[in-house]
Amino acid sequence: MVDSRRANRVVFDHKPAATLLGSDGTWRRSCVLLDVSQTGAKLQIEGSTDVLNSKEFFLVLSTTGLAYRRCQLIWVDGDNVGVNFLVSDGRKPKPKSQLDREQR
Repeated sequence: MVDSRRANRVVFDHKPAATLLGSDGTWRRSCVLLDVSQTGAKLQIEGSTDVLNSKEFFLVLSTTGLAYRRCQLIWVDGDNVGVNFLVSDGRKPKPKSQLDREQR
């Protein structure tokens, strides 16, 4: 798969556990974070990816639910998925490199 991300990503040696949670709270899936950037992440999902048809959900990064990101599904490849993070108005955040160019 070709890496089309504009933002730099961090690949983890130890895969942190996380949870995907439906926007309406009706479903959840355990997952691990394979890599992450300012604008999105690659996740490995445990269980069926059928629930991801909703296209929009939360990636919960802490057991207390205090650290989370609103996500949009971009691609599915077996049990791996790619997501973009959304800001509060439903847009994708701009990568830091693009923000730097706009400020010049």
